[in-house]
Amino acid sequence: MAAMQDKPRLGLLFGDCTGIGPEIAAKVLADGGWRDHVRLVAIGDRRVLEQGARDAAVQMRWSSVAEGGEIDWDAPEVPLIDLGNADPAALGRGAMSAESGRITGETLAHAIGLAQAGKLDAITFAPLNKAAMFAGGWRFPDEHKLFAHLLKHQGYFSEMNVLDGQWMSRVTSHVSLREAIDLIDARAITDAVELVDRMMKSAGIAKPRIAVAALNPHAGENGLFGRDEIELIRPTVERIAATGIACTGPYPADTVYIRAFAGEFDSVVAMYHDQGQIATKLKGFNRGVTVTAGLEIIFTTPAHGTAFDIVGKGVASPGALQTAIELAGRLASAQARGRTP
Repeated sequence: MAAMQDKPRLGLLFGDCTGIGPEIAAKVLADGGWRDHVRLVAIGDRRVLEQGARDAAVQMRWSSVAEGGEIDWDAPEVPLIDLGNADPAALGRGAMSAESGRITGETLAHAIGLAQAGKLDAITFAPLNKAAMFAGGWRFPDEHKLFAHLLKHQGYFSEMNVLDGQWMSRVTSHVSLREAIDLIDARAITDAVELVDRMMKSAGIAKPRIAVAALNPHAGENGLFGRDEIELIRPTVERIAATGIACTGPYPADTVYIRAFAGEFDSVVAMYHDQGQIATKLKGFNRGVTVTAGLEIIFTTPAHGTAFDIVGKGVASPGALQTAIELAGRLASAQARGRTP
């Protein structure tokens, strides 16, 4: 086990405080298993964490870290950067809140600033609500595009879902299905496959086996249901494979995930959002992790949402958040090794 000083420094955020984020964050923090993987600092409002602890029926000790102050990573208490920006009593619970969305974005931006200043190696956040953030003034369709904006990122990036060792990616994401079809071209397919290959290698998979899904039913049925597979997807996959990446396809989307979860592949690259999300969420809704891949900062979060229907009941599972922390630590360690001369 790595010494504490050698472990990545991770910022843990509570997500949207009107959802289950504070509860599962409190459960994870109280459990303490994260100490095996990362050095962790909680970032948010102390009152939100206290509410989460009450929901979770757990007790923990934390100590406030002054802005710009040194963090005692070895202390038995959880270090907390108390932003004092969210009063849960004023925000309500179990429903979308524009004000809570504004605060969620503000807290994410603060954590990104810490990472840019070299004080964090990765960021893990409990579930947030995209509609609340948009209504709260963060005019982006999802948090990944917000991250890219704040980082002034140029170039390709994408979200990926990790479940049971499988890395599921996609060529298009949070756009309408009509728009997604127009966005699928050789460059987009190549970017998606190359990025998932690179991310999986950084997670320790030496030669990822990547399956590329078809767009049309039955992979087009030899042109009967469309020629996208014949004219675009298969030639693109073959060109990528010729560079040394172990990718094959296109495979019919209604069976490729069965084959992947049976162990034939390590990853499936879908053509559009729901093509992959339905399969992975059916397989493990409360265990999957979303990774924002291709940015200079590592971001991970549970693949599930804010679960407004069970807020305050104490029954939310922290499993995906625990896995998100572990994966962030692994990716940050790999990134650090890559920077070592």
